[in-house]
Amino acid sequence: MADEKPKIINQAEDFLQIYPRPPLLTSLQTNWQGFGLVYMCQPAFALPEVASSQWHSITIFTHGDRPIYADRRLDGRRQYEPVFGGNIVITPANVGHGAVWDAEGDFINLAIEFPAFLKTIDESMEAETWELLPQFAISDPLVYQIGLALKKVLENAARGSRLYADTMLNALSMHLLHNYCKRQPQIPEYCGGLPQRRLKLVLDYIQSHLEQDLGLEELAKLANLSPHYFAQLFKQSMGMTPHQYVIQQRVEKAKELLLQGNLPIADVAYEVGFANQSHLNRHFKRLLGVTPKAIAAV
Repeated sequence: MADEKPKIINQAEDFLQIYPRPPLLTSLQTNWQGFGLVYMCQPAFALPEVASSQWHSITIFTHGDRPIYADRRLDGRRQYEPVFGGNIVITPANVGHGAVWDAEGDFINLAIEFPAFLKTIDESMEAETWELLPQFAISDPLVYQIGLALKKVLENAARGSRLYADTMLNALSMHLLHNYCKRQPQIPEYCGGLPQRRLKLVLDYIQSHLEQDLGLEELAKLANLSPHYFAQLFKQSMGMTPHQYVIQQRVEKAKELLLQGNLPIADVAYEVGFANQSHLNRHFKRLLGVTPKAIAAV
């Protein structure tokens, strides 16, 4: 058994088939690009040793403080370890991973497509520079919080969440690059914001596409930048992230439509890119201090 090569799985549906229970939550039906999320609760069982040539896998355990013991095989090594809620396991692309768990537990699995990981900063860099190292169960509060944030988005409002998901992917990829790569890439910091011409191009595009599920890479291409550098320079120019700006503009557009009085609140929410009326209500009240219903009644 020790000499057998792990089974290669490159389709999300095939990956889900190796577990006894179906996922409780998945991003498969969303417009997220470059990565995906599944949330599962699985019984004690033996996970066969598998690998993917297409994605890096980050497993985030969410079962609380009680330990679950796992006999884990990772990259040809074996370790018997306690796993606590908040622990993560990193399985890079082309690395085999299998485990035997002794108790029921729930976890989030984030699969980052290899090209998406590479293009976070500069897709022209040599892949060896970005070599992600496998990690047995370790504590990483930032990765844990990113996983929980993405899970919450799926639970509450999947439509219109692509830009937020892209922002989280960017933050996660940067964290992995700085902390879990064979060689830490030298990543320059840029200051001064976006040139005015490029900024106007991006802002005009956002304004005319508010109803769409905008993506970070989509906006970055308009400025001819990588997603990371675009997000960094956009925030310097606008004082907020691209996601925060889009939400602000959607709320302002919704206010304008509500004052016109031609559409029900639910239709206004959809018209400006929110997932539903509840999604609009939450951001409207947070940014303007009043409900859409109050504005519609003016």
